[in-house]
Amino acid sequence: MSTTARAQKAPDTRGPVRKLLTSFGFQILAALVLGIAAGLIGRQLGATAENPTGLSATLDTIGSSYVTLLRAAVVPLIFTAIVASISNLRRVQNAARLAGQTILWFAITAFIAVIIGIVLGLVIQPGNRAGDGLEPGDPYTVGTWWNFLLGLIPQNFLGLTVSTSPGAVEGTFSSNVGFNILQVIVVAAVVGIAALKAGKKAEPFLIFTESLLKVIQRVLWWIIRIAPIGTFGLIGSAVIKYGWEKLASLGWFAAAVYIGLALVLFVVYPVLVRTHGLSIKQYFSGVWPAVQLAFVSRSSIGTLPLTERVTERNLGVPRSYASFAVPLGATTKMDGCAAIYPAIAAIFVAQFFGIELNFVQYLLIVIVSVVGSAATAGTTGAVVMLTLTLSTLGLPLEGVGLLLAIDPILDMGRTAVNVAGQALIPTIVAKREGILNEELYNAPREGLPFADDSGDDAGDDEGAPEADTSSDKEPVGAR
Repeated sequence: MSTTARAQKAPDTRGPVRKLLTSFGFQILAALVLGIAAGLIGRQLGATAENPTGLSATLDTIGSSYVTLLRAAVVPLIFTAIVASISNLRRVQNAARLAGQTILWFAITAFIAVIIGIVLGLVIQPGNRAGDGLEPGDPYTVGTWWNFLLGLIPQNFLGLTVSTSPGAVEGTFSSNVGFNILQVIVVAAVVGIAALKAGKKAEPFLIFTESLLKVIQRVLWWIIRIAPIGTFGLIGSAVIKYGWEKLASLGWFAAAVYIGLALVLFVVYPVLVRTHGLSIKQYFSGVWPAVQLAFVSRSSIGTLPLTERVTERNLGVPRSYASFAVPLGATTKMDGCAAIYPAIAAIFVAQFFGIELNFVQYLLIVIVSVVGSAATAGTTGAVVMLTLTLSTLGLPLEGVGLLLAIDPILDMGRTAVNVAGQALIPTIVAKREGILNEELYNAPREGLPFADDSGDDAGDDEGAPEADTSSDKEPVGAR
């Protein structure tokens, strides 16, 4: 394994106040507090989802604009990241073994998470404790195994879809262009494998793809740097739209989900970290910037650049492996959305409608959660995974409508756990395979994890220590 000496740092002359104010974590937390305060003020002024005011409209615009910025780069990011990650496997010894270990540990942690969800659903019984006023409703989307398989077949090279609906004025129509992340993943995987099979003739294409990925990531670093502004708008808008009163009728359900998420994040993951001989404190301090962004953005895909960066630079996973494992995890590793949540939600729906589940149905919940994570790829929210679970169990799909009111509130925690797991698995697999840079893992956490540095390319393939990433330096791309 090659090594690169850590660059010598200039003495940090910043005072404690300046250090605090320039801390990305502090900025996110401050934005959370200010956003909640702004949301509460908006509600006091009479703002609701049905009755917006100037303040609520401003918060909503700030938050939705930030999410739009993240989503704008999803297709090029996923395509280039997956093609580059597959091509990077040619530089890794035992690539097939690493890929197999990664997928195996994805399944192991998903199994643990879904068992926790089932146990909590049976112990807390949220469906039997649901408040009054809940009415079944039709889900706005339905996931089935057949539709999942059909969705893997690309309709076009970029997986683009166009939907047309009647406009506000009679005789007019509006069209929206979307994309199917599953199809983008399939296309990118096929292209990446084909490029490997093409050998030397495909080298220029792979070099171009890796360069394009770096450009896209640079743009995303800028977007991530303004995450505190987006956080302020997203949280403030959420408080106004959903409030706390909507948790009243579904309080036990929300409590069960967050207890499950907390058990996975603060018990299961630390146990796995410790059993592999690593520091729990260093794991959390390393992954926390990505967890924070995931909580407010509610998008594993949108958080992908930061997740990959902290996995490499904070947790010491070699770039050649992290660039494969993290994008794969961002699309298929969903302990929150695809394991804990659908397990508890399915039990909630069964209890609410008075349906007794048998052993085979509980087993189906486990199977669907372990192998069906890809059904949630690229989506914010877990409605597709839940409807897939309910349809497999033969439970009423109308039950999904019971839970939509508080889904955004739950989705924050679900996505945070997803991202924490997406960084954890590459770390423990790298440790097991003897390729983890433990010096970098145990190093003090300083500055922004996505700050620009002169050692961006030096030693990355082996996870070597990076050059100075102090927050005194300019954000990525600013030179």
